[in-house]
Amino acid sequence: MANIASVLKEEIIRLARKELRAETENLKKASAQYRSDIAALKRRTSTLEKQLARFEKAIPKNTEVEVKPEAAAKTRFTANGFKTLRQRLGLTAQAIGALLGVSAQTIYSWEAGNSSPRVQQMTRIVMLRGLGKREVDAILKQS
Repeated sequence: MANIASVLKEEIIRLARKELRAETENLKKASAQYRSDIAALKRRTSTLEKQLARFEKAIPKNTEVEVKPEAAAKTRFTANGFKTLRQRLGLTAQAIGALLGVSAQTIYSWEAGNSSPRVQQMTRIVMLRGLGKREVDAILKQS
């Protein structure tokens, strides 16, 4: 009887190992695929970060725009009007901020009506009102 019990025990162990091997094989394949996907995503992220750095260098923070100061004294500033101007020119807050010599956060603050531009920025805004998309793009590409 002891032989039957030991043979039965060994057979149960063998079958259990066989089942476990089949299950773990699927997990190993899935794990290898996940590692491969993660590596591909890391490479993609690295590439995108390099492109972002190149684009940030392409847009300088303090681009100068020449304007007539006397025109700014007569001009009225409204938050909605400024937001419409930015949208009409197809500019991001960062791009128009670069043209005006301010940060993107300042642009958002102007558009929200929380603050208003100083005289120096107001003269630049007046100049932007007279420009079209192509002219603004040319100015951005020059800088």
